[in-house]
Amino acid sequence: MMSKAAGIATLLVAAATSAGAQEQVLNLYSARHYSTDEALYNNFTKATGIRINRVDADDAGILARLKAEGAASPADVILLVDAARLHKGDVDGLFRPIRSKALEDAIPAQYRATAGAEGTTWFGFSTRARVVVYDKAKVRREDVDTYEELADPKNRGKVCLRSGSHPYNLSLFGAVTEHLGEQKAEAWLKGIVDNMARAPKGGDTDQIKAVGSGECQVAVSNTYYIARLLRSGDAGDKALMEKVGVVFPNQSSWGTHLNIAGGAVARNSKNTAAAVRFLEYLASPEAQNYFANGNNEWPTAKGVKVNNPALAAMSGGGDFKTETIPLAAVGAHQVKVQQMLDRVGFK
Repeated sequence: MMSKAAGIATLLVAAATSAGAQEQVLNLYSARHYSTDEALYNNFTKATGIRINRVDADDAGILARLKAEGAASPADVILLVDAARLHKGDVDGLFRPIRSKALEDAIPAQYRATAGAEGTTWFGFSTRARVVVYDKAKVRREDVDTYEELADPKNRGKVCLRSGSHPYNLSLFGAVTEHLGEQKAEAWLKGIVDNMARAPKGGDTDQIKAVGSGECQVAVSNTYYIARLLRSGDAGDKALMEKVGVVFPNQSSWGTHLNIAGGAVARNSKNTAAAVRFLEYLASPEAQNYFANGNNEWPTAKGVKVNNPALAAMSGGGDFKTETIPLAAVGAHQVKVQQMLDRVGFK
């Protein structure tokens, strides 16, 4: 017969095993690498008891991993940082359509995938503007206050950009294609190539520094790179930003292009309910401030504002006109844009 002590020990082991079996774990594949996101995950776990197991990689790496893993993938939630990559994951069938009134009520239609019969595949949770930076001593603001002017002959030999095939540029070029049509957009891209001061290279911060050093006079950058420099305590960064002006293009026409960071439920998630719950949490006011302000971005959820002095300073108080085209449509143009880039010699 089992002793009383042995019986108690057996019950304790069984209880611990049961508790362990009931622990919910959400597998997150994330292209976001910001320390402030840790507070996001910790708060979600405190509120729900669901632990986050995060795998970090860049957007392309995450999409490649999901394809390789197929139905055996442990991923539940995917976080990516570009509309073109979100669209690619969607087209490749890597996301599961979901229905969520909370997400549909919080996230405006232009910041999410077009809903299908089974639901919506991805939602955007923060935005960044793609703006023009220029040498204040050599370039007049009014000569670079539209995207179209990047291709104007008056800016011949002044423009520098990163690779045209980078997702940030593919999304911008896709937006311009949506606004102008393919024929005019291709002519515009050819004009930019003609205006380049040097071959495309480097990242967005390198373009800003190239303007500051005089290598070129006009460039394009995502706003969060500019905000980092504005918030920096480094003397060199401060000197750089005194030389460089920032303009939010097309305020008198269609508005400045926005890109997004967004999330989706993985197609083969084994924990769909918890995955949806996590995405709904990201749309909450508290999470929106962590999610957006941690990387100097703007929230997407309706009625949520972020207090970021650097963003306010560069945008003249934080209010500026943004384009309203669906970002799903922007992503849909990426194949056409890449073909146009090849034709005009934009590397």
